[in-house]
Amino acid sequence: MLLYLSGAAMRHFPDLVAEMFIDRTGCFGMGRDVYDGLNPIYVIWQRPDGGHGGSMRFLPTLGRTMLDDQFRRLGGGRRIAHAKVWELSRFCLSSAAGPDTGACLMLGAVALGVGFGLSRAVGVGDAGLMRLFGQTGWVPSILGTDGVCPGDINLGLWEFSDDARRRLARRANIALPLSRLWFDQAFGGKDPAAACR
Repeated sequence: MLLYLSGAAMRHFPDLVAEMFIDRTGCFGMGRDVYDGLNPIYVIWQRPDGGHGGSMRFLPTLGRTMLDDQFRRLGGGRRIAHAKVWELSRFCLSSAAGPDTGACLMLGAVALGVGFGLSRAVGVGDAGLMRLFGQTGWVPSILGTDGVCPGDINLGLWEFSDDARRRLARRANIALPLSRLWFDQAFGGKDPAAACR
């Protein structure tokens, strides 16, 4: 199932959260970074056994972001900061993830964006990650690239839309009403600013 965790909600899933950070260490060489201290929203796919299947992190771009601090060059030196654009980072799949976990996470991301009335996600990833997004059906526009294949680092921009949500729900084999229910259970009408407190 999809979970949206931030703030106090993290305390209700200590084992899942700990496993997420362990898996992130395997993916990125470190489990936590300074941006985890900014009260992001985590989109997490919880496996049927309760374990971490995969996750990603979201932060509003009006605040501090990894993109602004470390990858601004990819956007031509301009800061990307807009109330309707949030940073997507730390996309991580567990070694125990099923074949549809990536699509499930992307569905969760789009449900978050549509649910909060956002327009875009922006983030940085290598060429392999961008291919995974493309294969799953949530194709980013590439705004900038640093490096030459195969290790390119890319700045991507993804659209939040009902069409993308329907497409990803089909790909993930999850009914749209169930996806909406998971979002509503997490946020219950909260606005984006309140959700990140």
